Amino acid sequence: MSLTRDAHSQASRARNSRALEKLARAGFIGYGIVHLLFAWLALQIAFGQSSADGDQSGAMRTLAEQPLGRFLVIAIGVGLLAMAIWQAFEAAIGHTGDRGNERTVERIASAARTVVYLYFAWTAYKVFSNANSDSAESQQNLTEELMKSTGGRWLVGLAGLVLAAVGVGLVIYGVIKRFEKHLRTGQMSAKTRKLTQRLGMAGYSAKGVAYGISGLLVLVAAVQYDPEKSRGLDAALHTLREQSYGMILLSLVALGIAAFGVFCFVQAKYRKV
Repeated sequence: MSLTRDAHSQASRARNSRALEKLARAGFIGYGIVHLLFAWLALQIAFGQSSADGDQSGAMRTLAEQPLGRFLVIAIGVGLLAMAIWQAFEAAIGHTGDRGNERTVERIASAARTVVYLYFAWTAYKVFSNANSDSAESQQNLTEELMKSTGGRWLVGLAGLVLAAVGVGLVIYGVIKRFEKHLRTGQMSAKTRKLTQRLGMAGYSAKGVAYGISGLLVLVAAVQYDPEKSRGLDAALHTLREQSYGMILLSLVALGIAAFGVFCFVQAKYRKV
């Protein structure tokens, strides 16, 4: 029991590190930049002008091609890694203000965020090192490999359902303004809080739509044995573009993703870290 208490105490001190907090807040700025670039790529797809993948890895590769871009990419990667460490602590010992099932749900959400931030930090490293960072192609190759067996096709279909459910969850999360729970709203002016609400609602809803469509496409890929449909967000954006009024719909999604990018800047200052 003493060892457990000591480990918990050390983890609590690490979680409350000022250096980790500053890096995590910087990570939100980097995450916002990535989403603004992601939104720009989505807008280009809407107007049929993009040659890059419409996802976060495509956004990082676009950034890396600019002057000092590779330096910015690795800086973003460090910030995302700090965010992953912070969320890992939250998953292990955090959310002490919640009780019962509420705390369990929040800790599971933190564990999921840990995986997401680690994935994007790894993507940033691959972009910096000039390794293959094409997540759309990687997902397609993985899906193709899995679908060589019946069990693999079921696994791909299940992954599609989970991703679609995540998309629905993000939309609900945004609409009910659940994100406010994690913000220091008491430090905001009335005008800032109203703007933050609008940015969060638009941002999470847009991401939810993109992830939801992506999940459905992965499910279709499993049913029809067509790995090309499983290219993640890139395929989702192109599929949306091909629909009636697709250019308008995708433009709205792009604006929503841009709103999420700005929302990340707000989190850099007001997020409870």
